[in-house]
Amino acid sequence: MSARQSVDPVDPVVIGRITAVHGVKGWLKIHSFTEPSDNIFDYQPWWLNIAGNWQKMRVTEQRFTAKGLMVHLAEIDDRDQARVYCQRDIYVAKKQLPVLDDGQYYWHQLEGMTVLTSQGIRLGIVESLMETGANDVLIVKGDDGSLDQEERLIPYTDQFVLNIDLGTGMIEVDWDPAF
Repeated sequence: MSARQSVDPVDPVVIGRITAVHGVKGWLKIHSFTEPSDNIFDYQPWWLNIAGNWQKMRVTEQRFTAKGLMVHLAEIDDRDQARVYCQRDIYVAKKQLPVLDDGQYYWHQLEGMTVLTSQGIRLGIVESLMETGANDVLIVKGDDGSLDQEERLIPYTDQFVLNIDLGTGMIEVDWDPAF
């Protein structure tokens, strides 16, 4: 099977991103969304979506350098070949992810959930999350059913996130809508 065989992954989840070419022999710099960052190598194969086509990729070598995580992919042996893969998200099949303990969630599980204050005021939908170093942050975008169309950055901490219900798709927060 070729490393670039086009098949669709089942229920793909983003776990990282290829950011840049490194050197002349086809190495690529990656940004991992896993915690810790080198866990990204535990999930193989990787899938890339290039122009609407899924490509299955196999990591043949990996390095940890002062500049970050570097990988060499099967059948990619020069800088020009590697450049095609830059700025692409790295996906794996959702079934490859380990089951989490109660009260723990993957970011992809929270994205798209409705956010309500403890007073029942709808603030919007979780568009994405971001890492800040101190804690993760929910990026909540107002939608048609929300109080307004504002974007809110809500710290993903026990102080502000009171309840998450995956079944109903609701997150309850202790957050002042004026903020």
